[in-house]
Amino acid sequence: MKTTFFFMWLCASISLFSSTGFARELAYIDTALNTAKLQGSGKLTWWGFHIYDAAFYRASNMNSTEFALDLRYRKSFSGTAIADRSVEEMRKLGVPEAQAQNWGKQLATFLPNVEPGQNLTAIYAPKQGTTFYFEGKPLAQISGAEFPKAFFGIWLDPKTSAPKLREQLLGQSCPPPLFQETCNQ
Repeated sequence: MKTTFFFMWLCASISLFSSTGFARELAYIDTALNTAKLQGSGKLTWWGFHIYDAAFYRASNMNSTEFALDLRYRKSFSGTAIADRSVEEMRKLGVPEAQAQNWGKQLATFLPNVEPGQNLTAIYAPKQGTTFYFEGKPLAQISGAEFPKAFFGIWLDPKTSAPKLREQLLGQSCPPPLFQETCNQ
């Protein structure tokens, strides 16, 4: 009897802390997008290993050009490894080598090492560029219109190396106008 009660209490406590943590974490996305709406979510696995969970948010107006991608890691990675993998994926999408390397160097200057359960978020707003957050705290900003297309293209471009995740992130909706993809909704 005591064991059952303890187990139920533990589950309720974990659920309470998880949901309040999620709401607290989402606040900066909600503020940046002027009311965020989850468009889709999924998980990335590689050779059977769960790498991260991804969530794609849009402003409440789906025609808005602003959006956010949140990655909650399930494995430990160095910031350099994340930057290097981003460069590799950008190259696969056709970003010229020199440009991909330049952006990779920028990313490597601020991307932190991540541990399981920690999240990195990138928010795109045309006038500000792409702002990166670690655990809800701002890290850095990369301005310009070409970077977000290359960076977010890792997940949202039709040529992504993770088409199943792309489908989960977009759900039944279109990608952001940044990708200028024909979309029938």
